[in-house]
Amino acid sequence: MRGGDSFDSDADADGDGDGDGDGAASSSSSPPAIQEHAAASAADHQGSSQYHTDASSTTSPLTHNANPARQCRDIFWLLIFVLHLLVFGSGLALLGANRFKKADRLNIDRFTNLTLSATALAPPPPPPPAAEDPSRHTETFWPFFGVAAGIGLVVAWSWLALLGRHAELMMRVSVHGLTTYLAVVSVFCFWAHHFFWGVTFAVGAALQFVYLLSVFDRFPFTMLVLQKSVKMVWSLPEVVWVVYTFTVVMLCWFVLWSFGVAGIVALSIDVNGRWWLIVVFSVSLFWTGAVLCNTVHVIVSGMVFLVLLHGGRRASTMPSKPLLRTLRHALTTNFGSICYGSLFTAAIRTLRWMIRGVRSRIGNNECLLCCIDFFFHLVETLVRFFNKYAYVLIAVHGKSFNRSARDAWELFQSTGIEALVAYDCSGAVLLMSVILGGLIAGTGTGVWVWFKRSDKVIMVSTTAMLVGMILVGLAVVVVESAVTSIYICFAEDPTLIERWDPEFFSQLSEALHQRLQYRSARARQAFNNRLPDLTTI
Repeated sequence: MRGGDSFDSDADADGDGDGDGDGAASSSSSPPAIQEHAAASAADHQGSSQYHTDASSTTSPLTHNANPARQCRDIFWLLIFVLHLLVFGSGLALLGANRFKKADRLNIDRFTNLTLSATALAPPPPPPPAAEDPSRHTETFWPFFGVAAGIGLVVAWSWLALLGRHAELMMRVSVHGLTTYLAVVSVFCFWAHHFFWGVTFAVGAALQFVYLLSVFDRFPFTMLVLQKSVKMVWSLPEVVWVVYTFTVVMLCWFVLWSFGVAGIVALSIDVNGRWWLIVVFSVSLFWTGAVLCNTVHVIVSGMVFLVLLHGGRRASTMPSKPLLRTLRHALTTNFGSICYGSLFTAAIRTLRWMIRGVRSRIGNNECLLCCIDFFFHLVETLVRFFNKYAYVLIAVHGKSFNRSARDAWELFQSTGIEALVAYDCSGAVLLMSVILGGLIAGTGTGVWVWFKRSDKVIMVSTTAMLVGMILVGLAVVVVESAVTSIYICFAEDPTLIERWDPEFFSQLSEALHQRLQYRSARARQAFNNRLPDLTTI
């Protein structure tokens, strides 16, 4: 089975010629991961389950050594993250204070002018102003970012509150609302003569619409998985409070970040220099937000695993204070792995998603397909070591990030569950929720900036969009954690899912069987099409 054709909930259509290992898996009435679950049931009363493959019978890695001796992993990246917070935090404080109620209070402009004068792009020095311009102070732009944070917070908490009662409706609003919202924003950008951004949002709306058409048949299964994940999350109200707490932590860091970025917007250097500084500090904000999101991911994954392992939140075998246990591991021994994965995983997933979209629309252009395949398999190699399913194994076993990602990759490939994971679009649907929340925060802030400082509307509103995406992402990640945990548990020991929700277990088993049959049929068809060419050699 080609690894490039599966293993991510954000995957595109899985008709890319996969299948050298799927035929055997689908030749029987059910896949190997499901065939032996009856034998596993006999061991449930002993407190652990057995996972059987078609080659051998071994103890399930999830239930065996479920409480391993923990030690700190990826310490180097933990130190890098802490150093990054200190360096960027100091820089933000200086840049914000430099123009707080007084222009160039710390005389930082002389360093920026020296830097610009050393390049060929240095503009001529501006004439000294006759009087100090109060609109070039930090406090002029700081409230704009406060509005962005407020809108993002309202959207995030509202999404989380409504999710428990109207899960399917919220998902459909995210999917279809994003296309409409992108188109509307595009029209307003053209009206305001921002043609670049108008074209950008118009292209985004078109791509979103095409993507929805290409995966429309997957939505029933995707909605089923998301609804069951929401059911799991809302059976654990303490993890929802974890999200609220981490949102407040993110807001505390954002106060300092927005203070510094407001100072950057108020700088007297040329606009290109300000844009570069904002990009650098936005990358810092993105990494910090990703670390907090993935910390929540690990906490929720640990709680979901304990619930599935012990057969329910109220089970007598459930350890005392399970939330404190998972929280302690996430913030101590596992935190270095979280920092490491957060730096690369999101970027690689986005790049992989883009390449898959291009690859599926090339057609019969063999030369271009060969070039795309080279980059595709290069990214797939990176995905082997950087994927979101690693956080579940980090929560359960306390492994390093790369080891967890590799084990999750091999687990899905060996059991055939990757065919089901590739068919699921839950990751893409949740990403649409994040983007829609960011757009709402960005446009809401942009409207106010338009009336106050129309010359800064693009710079402030794009930054506000990032802020909104991070805050909404903190709410969305709780559902994504449940999705990834369910798939890992289903691959490792299907009886855990069967005991939790027998109907859902049957639906997953049937869907997996259908996907493996589909892949096997496509593999046979591809082989038959190439058979005449092989006989002529």
